[in-house]
Parts: sequence; C-alpha cells; structure tokens
Amino acid sequence: MSPAIRMMSMALFIQIFTFFLFTATVSSSPPGGFTVDLFQRRSNSSSSRISNTQPGSSPYADTLFDSSEYFMKLQIGTPPVQIEAILDTGSSRIWTNCLPCGNCFKQSGLVFDPSKSSTYKEKICDGSPCQPYVMPETTIGCSHNSSVVFRTAASGIVGLNWGSSSLVSQMGEDMLGLMSYCFSGEGTSKLNFGSNAIVSGDGTVAANMFRKKEDPNMYYLNLDAVSVGETRIETLGTPFQALDGNMIIDSGTTYTYLPESYCDKVRTAVEKVVKAEREASPDNRLCYKTNNMDIFPVIKMHFQGGADLVLDKYNTYMMYGEVTCLMILCDPGTPILGNRAQNNFLVGYDPSSLLVSFKPTNCSALWS
Repeated sequence: MSPAIRMMSMALFIQIFTFFLFTATVSSSPPGGFTVDLFQRRSNSSSSRISNTQPGSSPYADTLFDSSEYFMKLQIGTPPVQIEAILDTGSSRIWTNCLPCGNCFKQSGLVFDPSKSSTYKEKICDGSPCQPYVMPETTIGCSHNSSVVFRTAASGIVGLNWGSSSLVSQMGEDMLGLMSYCFSGEGTSKLNFGSNAIVSGDGTVAANMFRKKEDPNMYYLNLDAVSVGETRIETLGTPFQALDGNMIIDSGTTYTYLPESYCDKVRTAVEKVVKAEREASPDNRLCYKTNNMDIFPVIKMHFQGGADLVLDKYNTYMMYGEVTCLMILCDPGTPILGNRAQNNFLVGYDPSSLLVSFKPTNCSALWS
C-alpha cells in the first residue's frame, strides 16, 4: 500500500453488502475468468466502457487512472451507489467511507449511507479479519472515522493481496487466485481474473514470488541487482541481500522505494551518467534541470527467477516542466516496486506456482 495509506488510523467496521457489482467480460473456458476495464481519468468528462467480443458478461465495475493511482469503479448496496477505490495489491481489505462520518477524508462523489441500503448487514470482527464470503455477497469495510490522506480523490481501497478479506480471496477457489493487470498512463487498461489473467507468450519473464511469515499477505519478490546503463549494482554483500524476498510489488504505491544504503549506490550510478545541473528537491529526490530524457540511462531490475525487467524512461523518470527526477526513492521502510515501474508491462500473479510474470506490452493499445 502507499506510504499515505500505511500511516492510516481509522475505526473500521466490517459490513456485508449483497450484490457487489462490477462490469466484466467472462471467459467461457474453465476456470472461469473475467476482465474489467481500466480508464484514464480526464477532468470534466465521463469515461465509457470499451466494447468487446468475448462471450458472456457479469455484473459490473469500471476502473480508471489519475496522475498517480489506478481506481476501480464499484457499485455497492441496494440501490447501488458508485464509489471509486484504489487498486492495491498491498492491502488486505475492501473498504470505503460510510455515513455517519465524523472524521473522514475528502472524496469524489457520494459517501455510502448504510441506512439507505436494503442489503446492508453489520458484521463486527473484533479487530480480526472477517471470514470471506462467496460472491455476490462481499465483505466490505465501512470507515466512519479515519485520518488517512490520499493524494487522489479515491473513495477507499480495493485490497488485492493474500489477505482473507481481499477481493481476490473473496472470489473463491474458482479463480485460483489468478490476477493480472496492464497499467497505462493514457488510454484504456485492463484488470483480469481467473483464466483471463494468464500471462504468456514472447517476451514473458517470470520472477519468483515469496510469502513471508512476518508479512504473509504481501506479494514479495527478490531483487538481485539493478543495472544503470552498463553498471550492475548487486544486492549481494549488502544488507539488502536476501534469498526469500526483499521487496513487495504494490499497485497502490506510485514510486519505487529501495533501502537507503543500496539506493545510494543506484543514485550514484545515475549521477555518473547524467551531465546536467542538479535541482534541489524537498524530499531528497535526485532531480536535474533538464527536460531532455535522452541523457538519462536505461535502468534494469534483475529479480530471482530470471526476470530481467528493462524499464522504459517513463517507468523510472518523471518530468516536471523543465526538471526531471529519478522515480526510485531512498526510504528506510519496506522496499517497494511501485505502479509507475510496472507501466506497460502485463503483470500476472500466479499464487499456486509462486510466480509473478511480466510481459512488455503497449497497455493502452492491448484491447483497443
């Protein structure tokens, strides 16, 4: 989950809303699978669903993109109320603001009012995760008092990790835990489940997935090295070295975070290549007074299992007018592979095989 979400403090009650609705395309081959649309948010305009040729359909929800996060549109309750929640592989629960809301963050659209839903039932979990429910009954958290701060106008979170109350877990065994997405900063993207989520074909590489006892709900990868141009910086011999997972992959965090001692080595390698004037950054990012992306080195990330990800300049650098900054940040917290580094990869999660697959893809054109 994003750093802002990690600092969250809230009173969270678990509710059941029958008919958790989402628009999707259904696969006719077993195990059943479906795909939901991902849209880029455009101000003062509404997004429309993409037509498709796959047979069948299921209840509906769209998802969309703003400047830093990816949202799924959900309809909850009866009559249905639409919310927009962040897709988060680093979260265990599905939750949203609910009335009465004594201290809640600002959001776009209506706040859900349980008293107006005929299918609302309260379920108190005494601080423990509630048992999952098979669709269409879905366990959703109802926040009446929270201090979470989002940089976006999200209504809540759609948890997608291994937690028992996440959306993936509540889908049940038919989907086999299979999930994939293809994030794009423009146009239409997709989120897939079940048989539709299998990632294969030319260019596909796979990284070993780990589940750690001390943090069992997160999807862990093991980063072996980072290459900056022709310079390869190994984790071997550093405190970051591991064999059983040393960073999480998180769709709900924008940037990529590395531990400070190792991150400094990566930054130093970038500094040796880039010949431009430095720009001061309040959050200690590595920034330069230039908008010429050609002077920046290509960065590769090497994961255990043989996945060597060649990252596009968009994945690793961001321009702010005449200034360009490295989007790999140094942080003492848990190392994270964020969603910007995952852009234009078809990313597939296969818990049964303990693999995360990456396929370089023009995500905005994949299903257009």
